[in-house]
Amino acid sequence: MISFENLSLAFEDKEVFKNLNFKLEAGKTLVVVGPSGQGKTCFLKLIASLFQPNQGRVLVNSKDINALNKIEQLEMLKSMGMLFQKNALFDSMTVAENIRFAMSEAGDFSAEEIEKSIHYYLEEVGILHAKDLYPDEISGGMQKRLGIARALALEPKIILYDDPTAGLDPITSKKIIELIISLKKKNKSTVVAVTNDMNRAYQMADHMAMLVNSEMIWMDSVAEAKSHQDPRVIQFLSGNTNGPLSNLSNLTP
Repeated sequence: MISFENLSLAFEDKEVFKNLNFKLEAGKTLVVVGPSGQGKTCFLKLIASLFQPNQGRVLVNSKDINALNKIEQLEMLKSMGMLFQKNALFDSMTVAENIRFAMSEAGDFSAEEIEKSIHYYLEEVGILHAKDLYPDEISGGMQKRLGIARALALEPKIILYDDPTAGLDPITSKKIIELIISLKKKNKSTVVAVTNDMNRAYQMADHMAMLVNSEMIWMDSVAEAKSHQDPRVIQFLSGNTNGPLSNLSNLTP
């Protein structure tokens, strides 16, 4: 479903990735972890074609997404949903209107389907009572839940989550991940999620990867991650303050 081939990315004199290679099968979930500033959000933006690599290819359904013409690329992107780290909500629209607008623009949904989806997804993330409020009238955690509801309502085949449980309490975080997993199975979608909430990472991952020092450390399963022998993985997963990660410099602006 998604793969990188010999992919490199740099901003001016900062090398973010060097010769990344990976393949993610359809219907699987990859959870990407790693220290701050090591390119986790950039990784998602490369898949969504918001960034273009300096070299190498991003393949989605065996097609180089950056080699497609504009019409083909738009059709490809319609099959993706993305939750941005800052949620990217429309401040001038209510909670319900944020979902209604996204569904109207991105898919062939009837008016009845849109209204049913608005009710269903807002109820699932626990903010149906706020449907007529504006983003600046709800908390940061509720804004996060709205962003998740909007991404899921489009029923995309590929969903990209940038820190989906940031700002949420542990109980709500667990419920949100349960919803993500449930709808992934229902829609047979493929998920790539960035998070440093290790409990939630273990909860949703089929595969894990750590981004550090311009490279990707691939871990085929949660069990492999927990038993990995790379000292950088060991330090990160254990939260130790001393180790090879202690003096990392940020690679991303």
